[in-house]
Amino acid sequence: MNKGKISFGKISSNFGHNSKVIEASGTIGQVSTLVAPQEIENLDDEAEKEKQDIKDLIGIMSFGKKAKTFDIQEMMEQVKQTAREVTKKPEEDHSDEESEDEDDLIGPPIPVNLGETGNNKREDEKNDSDSADEDEDSEKYFIPCSQEATMIHGTKAVTALNLDPSGARLASGSVDYDVSFWDFAGMDSNLRSFRTLQPAENHPIRGLFYSGTGDLLLVISGASQAKVLDRDGFEKLETVKGDMYITDQAKTKGHTAGLFSGGWNPVVREEFMTSSADGTVRTWDFYNGGKSHKAIIKCRAQNGLKVTPTSITYNREGKVIGCGCADGSIQLWDFRKSSVAPATQLRKAHSPAEISSIRFSHIGNYLLTRSLDDTMKLWDIRAMKKCLNEVGDLFSRYDTTDAIFSPNDDIAVTSHSLNKGDTEGNILFYSVPELNLIKKIPVTSSHTIKVAWHPKLNQIFVGTGNGLVKCYYNEKVSLRGATLCAAKIHRKAQHSEIVSSQQVLTPHALPLFRQERRKTSRKQMEKDRLDPVKSRRPDLPITSGQGGRVASSGSTLSSFVIRNLGLSKRVNDDQDPREAILKFAKEAEENPYWITPAYSKTQPKNVLDESISEEPPAKKNKPD
Repeated sequence: MNKGKISFGKISSNFGHNSKVIEASGTIGQVSTLVAPQEIENLDDEAEKEKQDIKDLIGIMSFGKKAKTFDIQEMMEQVKQTAREVTKKPEEDHSDEESEDEDDLIGPPIPVNLGETGNNKREDEKNDSDSADEDEDSEKYFIPCSQEATMIHGTKAVTALNLDPSGARLASGSVDYDVSFWDFAGMDSNLRSFRTLQPAENHPIRGLFYSGTGDLLLVISGASQAKVLDRDGFEKLETVKGDMYITDQAKTKGHTAGLFSGGWNPVVREEFMTSSADGTVRTWDFYNGGKSHKAIIKCRAQNGLKVTPTSITYNREGKVIGCGCADGSIQLWDFRKSSVAPATQLRKAHSPAEISSIRFSHIGNYLLTRSLDDTMKLWDIRAMKKCLNEVGDLFSRYDTTDAIFSPNDDIAVTSHSLNKGDTEGNILFYSVPELNLIKKIPVTSSHTIKVAWHPKLNQIFVGTGNGLVKCYYNEKVSLRGATLCAAKIHRKAQHSEIVSSQQVLTPHALPLFRQERRKTSRKQMEKDRLDPVKSRRPDLPITSGQGGRVASSGSTLSSFVIRNLGLSKRVNDDQDPREAILKFAKEAEENPYWITPAYSKTQPKNVLDESISEEPPAKKNKPD
C-alpha cells in the first residue's frame, strides 16, 4: 500500500465546471476512487461542524497556518495566456485574435536562426579541422601540452632525467658529468637549478633514479661503482668495486665494469639494483652500506657467453626484473622461482642491437621496449612469443633513449634522434595497444632523449641533445611543478644607492692610544723563527779555507775541544803528546802541587832497599 499518497482519480478537461474550489486539508490516507460533488459537500459540512466543536471547547479555531486554496480555473487561464505570449511571432502585431492551434501550442518556440547557426558551425569546423582533431585527441587522452617551460642544464646532451614521487624536485644528468637539482617551489621564472655537482668525477651520467620515498637518489654513471645521494646531493653510499681478476662474477662483491642502468624496488624501500657491462645485474641493500651485493643475475646469450643487460626495470610488485640485453633479447627474472635461469626469455625480440629502454605498464600485463634498431614494440607478458604491435623508423643515436607509458597506460611516449636531413626533434604519442600515432610535439632543433611523465603533476619533461630540459603542462589539468615557478617574477636585489663619503675618526684609532694587538700563534712562531737564539739556529758553514772549524783550532778533535773550552790558546798538534807531558816532569817533582802534597802526611816511609838490583838471577846450568 502506498501510504501518505493522495490521488484524485482521473481529471477530465471540464473538471473546472464540476468543482470550483478544492481545499487541501492535508488529510493522510488513500483516496483511490473519484469523489462525487455531493460527497465533497457532506465532508465540508462535517469539517465545519468539527471546527465549531473545537472552538466551543478550547476557544480557538485551528492549529498553525491556514491551509492553502487553489482556484483551478484561474490557474488554467494563466497557463493559456503565457502560452499565447510565447508562441507569438515577432512579425505579427499584438492582437486578440488567436487560432485554436496557438491555444494548444505549449512550450518554447523554435529559434528562427537555428539553421544559419548550424551552417556557420560546419564551415568553422571545416576550416579548423586539423587543429580541432589535435585538441580533441589531447583532451581525449589528457595530454598536457598547451604551455611549455625551458630549463637550461648545460651544453651537452641530457642523458638522465627523473622526478621524485612528490614532484617537488627534478634531477637531470648529462654527458658533461654534471648532475643538476631543480626545486620547483624555490625557482622563479629564470628556471635555474639550485645545485650542480659531479658525483662520478669524469664519468658521464647514464641514469638517475629517485627512491620510493624521494629522500635518496641513485646515480648510474660510466664507472663500475654506483652512488646514492640524499636530496641535497651529499653522498650517502657507494657500492664496492669488484675484483676484475676473478672469472666467476658471483665470487666477487661488486661490478667489475662500467654501469648501464639501475632502479629502486617499488615495494622494498631499501633495495635497488644495477646492471653492468660485466654481464650481471646485482641487487643491493642500502643499509648494508654497499659492501656486498644481495643477489646476482648472470645474463647469457644464445651461445652461452655473457651479454650486457643495457636496460633493466622492476615490475609493479617488485618481484620480477625485466632485462633488455645488448643482443636484442628480453629476459624476465623471477626470484621467487630461480635466480639461475630466467623465467621468460625471448632471444630475437629485437634485431641484434642494444635495447635502450624497457618498461612494465602500471596496470595490466603490457611490456614496452625501445631498441637502437629504430623500433618500439609492445608485448603481453602472458604471451611473449610475438609482439602485439610495433612502430618502426624511430632513429636513435643514444643508448638511453626512452619509451614510457602514460600514468593511465593509454599512451606510449617515445623520443627519437635527428637523422640526416631532419631539423626538428619531436616526442611521439601512440595509443595502446594499437600503437597508432596520436600526437607529435616538436621540442627543439636537436635530439630528444629522455622522457618523464609525472602522474601527480601531470607534466611531461623531455631531455634534449643540446642541454635543455623542456617541460610541457596545462594550467587546467596540471598541478604544482613548473606552474609554480613559471608565474614567479624575478626580482633583482635592491642595493642602496647612497654612498657615505664622511670619514669617521675614533679617539682610540690614533697611534698614541692604539694598543698592540696580540699576535696569533702562527705569526709569533714566524717571528721567533727569524731569531737565531730562540730558533737555536746551527752555525753557518765556513765557505773559505780548508778543513772547516776543526782546522782553524787544530788538526784533531781534541785540540778543537780544548780550544773551545778555553783551556789553551794554541795547541801544537805536531808535538808528541808524551814529550809534551814529560816536559813538565822535572817541575812537578821539584814543586809538587797536585798529588805529592796530598799524600805527604800519610805516605809511609820507604823500607825497601832500592840499591838491590831488580834483575833476575842468572840461570844456573843443570849439572851433567
